[in-house]
Amino acid sequence: MSPHGMAGPPEPDPLSPDAPLPNPLPRPAGELEALERAWRRPTGWRFPTVVNNTWIGVLYLGTALLFFVLAGVLALLMRAQLALPENDLIGQDLYNQLFTTHGTVMMFLFAVPAVEAMGVYLLPAMLAARDLPFPRLSAYAYWAYAIGGLVFFSSIFYGAAPDGGWFMYPPLTGKQYSPGVNADFWLLGIGFIEISAIAGAIEIIVGVLKNRAPGMTLARMPIFAWAMLVFAAMIVFAFPAVIWGTILLELERAFGWPFFIAARGGDPLLWQHLFWFFGHPEVYIIFLPAAGMVSMIIPAMVQARLVGHGLVAMALLGTGFLSFGLWVHHMFATGIPNLSLAFFSAASFAVSVPTGIQVFAWIATIATGRPRLQVPMLFILGFLFIFVLGGLTGVMVAVVPFDWQAHDTYFVVAHLHYVLIGGMVFPLLAAIYYWAPAAGGQGLSRRLGTFAFWLLFLGINLTFFPMHVSGLMGMPRRVWTYPAGMGLEVWNLLSTIGAVVAALGVLLVAIDVLLHFRIKGTMAGNPFHAGTLEWLPQGNYAARSIPRVTSREPLWDDPDLAEQVLQGRHFLPGTATGRRESLVTSPVEARPQYLAIIPGPGWAHVLAAIGTAGFFLSLTVEWVLVAAGFGALAVASVLRWLWTGTDLGEIREPAEIGGGLRLPVYATGPESVGWWAMVVLLLVDGTIFACLAFTHGFLWLVNGDGAWPPAGMALPPLPAAALPAALVAASGAAICLAGRLLRRGRALAMSLAVLAALGLLLAGLGTDLQALRAAGLRPEAHAFGAAVFANQFWQGVHAAAVLVMALYLVARSWAGMVDPVRRLTFEVVRLFWLYAVAQALAGMALTHLFPRGLA
Repeated sequence: MSPHGMAGPPEPDPLSPDAPLPNPLPRPAGELEALERAWRRPTGWRFPTVVNNTWIGVLYLGTALLFFVLAGVLALLMRAQLALPENDLIGQDLYNQLFTTHGTVMMFLFAVPAVEAMGVYLLPAMLAARDLPFPRLSAYAYWAYAIGGLVFFSSIFYGAAPDGGWFMYPPLTGKQYSPGVNADFWLLGIGFIEISAIAGAIEIIVGVLKNRAPGMTLARMPIFAWAMLVFAAMIVFAFPAVIWGTILLELERAFGWPFFIAARGGDPLLWQHLFWFFGHPEVYIIFLPAAGMVSMIIPAMVQARLVGHGLVAMALLGTGFLSFGLWVHHMFATGIPNLSLAFFSAASFAVSVPTGIQVFAWIATIATGRPRLQVPMLFILGFLFIFVLGGLTGVMVAVVPFDWQAHDTYFVVAHLHYVLIGGMVFPLLAAIYYWAPAAGGQGLSRRLGTFAFWLLFLGINLTFFPMHVSGLMGMPRRVWTYPAGMGLEVWNLLSTIGAVVAALGVLLVAIDVLLHFRIKGTMAGNPFHAGTLEWLPQGNYAARSIPRVTSREPLWDDPDLAEQVLQGRHFLPGTATGRRESLVTSPVEARPQYLAIIPGPGWAHVLAAIGTAGFFLSLTVEWVLVAAGFGALAVASVLRWLWTGTDLGEIREPAEIGGGLRLPVYATGPESVGWWAMVVLLLVDGTIFACLAFTHGFLWLVNGDGAWPPAGMALPPLPAAALPAALVAASGAAICLAGRLLRRGRALAMSLAVLAALGLLLAGLGTDLQALRAAGLRPEAHAFGAAVFANQFWQGVHAAAVLVMALYLVARSWAGMVDPVRRLTFEVVRLFWLYAVAQALAGMALTHLFPRGLA
């Protein structure tokens, strides 16, 4: 207000396109040196502690490509076995391990980690952020994946590799038919992959929504960021299904709980529903980031803006949404009702519409520009040919009568590889050749890249196109040999020759990378004259200053932007606190909210990764005490990592970031990235519980009316469930009371309320478990009891998590690190606690009310 009570002119908006540059020259002396010092990466024996996204992203991608090569070697061995009929090069048992490990490694250890790695590397630069919000989480995900993945792959050398197919269908993978540890290596040995993928998804979702450059609204966000956002959201809702499925199958194998044994009330189709609810979206989880890369590379290759930017973003969302309605696409031959067949067949056709929108947008963009046939563009053209052909065969298998004929034949093998190799591997290779100068300071060889492309393009088509023919001739998949005289010889020999040609192409790419790629930590130049922000001059701290974004292609619309950023003439040109910092913005309009301090190098996340991988792998071979030790190491390391993170109990004054903007360096509630991370984690958790509820409903349906619970089994009287429910609800009320006490500054009373809430929760869950056992319910007798005790198991896991979180919160409070202002730790714990209470109450209703409501 003016002195006369009249409203004065509005303060200028620093994000307005007409606003002056935030920081005119000259910059303060020593500012760049302080920035370099804060973001310096560790060297020597401390290198494993690195958390810089540039290094973690490259390590992640390099490890994923290593697994691609290893899985490719297994494929060559299989093709050598199938080159001739009645070949005895490889025995049946080893062949089963080869195709299972090949599929598992390609899907779990290569495809998802590779595209996640590209997100970790590219997103901070593309969004002009210093880093993703939880760099230690990305580093933890990488080390757990690398350590566990290498140990998992080594199982093939001592005959312990999984041999039930990458889909692990029971009852063949149950204890009766697979008594060894082979199946356990799949079920427990890839548990770290599921954790790693979800950790990366949380990082990506929060990073894309909360760490964009000021002014980069959702409408201005690069298509690759949209693709990674949808990719991560799909992981959040797809991976829980396979997590729950693996838990059920391992409980059946370890303790005899009959979820999939028909003679005791189970059903093998339960596994297929859970697995394919993950497995078919998995195809699009892999494809969408690759499509995002294509949408970024084509405009640079043809020097034209992407046609239909908004439509392409909507197509990504539509593909992600529709893909969850396709899981029964893989179950057309299981005898499901005709109405279900019609619905899921229609869904299989519908998903081709948003995919077609993207393809036509790419073709239109190429048509409006002037294509340059450099190596990335060659791989893009190869991708379009192979992927479209794979899509056409996908439409064929979406037709139910045709699928009945082609099911479990090599026609499906050919379709799958055309879609996955064309839809993911070719775009990934295009991306490597396109973004290599950004990571290594120089490009890869155009000559070697061109030769590699033609070898791969010809080899892939020669390998998999003949499989369509052999499949239509009746050759079943997953067979280790075949008799002569069936007309299959020539087609299998052609496929084997093609595999060798494609392998030579992969070898040339590997040689090119080894000869010409070096990580320098800095990048200058824009060799393809692209318009997006990842081509700004980069250092260990990403861009020198964070630009104000006013368009989708800032480097095309403002040719001087790179020089301005390099001179520090935009937001956050230095380090306001002397530490690593990242600008946190609002999710929709990207308006600055606060300056987040992000953690630097440390050993805690490395030890946590070792503990996580060791825990799952030790359980695989039933080393229970060793597994307990690794689990304790993982939990202790995570607590140490959090304790020394960013919420250190310090209250600082708002920091100047340029343009007259002063931002706080701490936030709680919905503005905080920690709060957002917990919300995403709870979405994962809630999806697992939905799968748990589906398990109860599905087993009730297959057991028929009056058999849930079956004769001879009974639940405790309903009044016996009232006390546990009341105790659990009281726990939720107590944690809410603790929040009110904290706001009033009564830290000691808050701690006592937290401990009381913990006691109430444990007492409620323990009382419920005791009542079930007193009623004579046993999980090994029937699927009903197994489903009930699986529910109890899952609530017990949450009770253990709440126990650790409660003790951690109390310890921080007693250390003076939680108070009415710095209460983020409490808010995050309260979020999880209230969810655990709500889930426990829903679980009790599922146990005690659902069967009675059916009576």
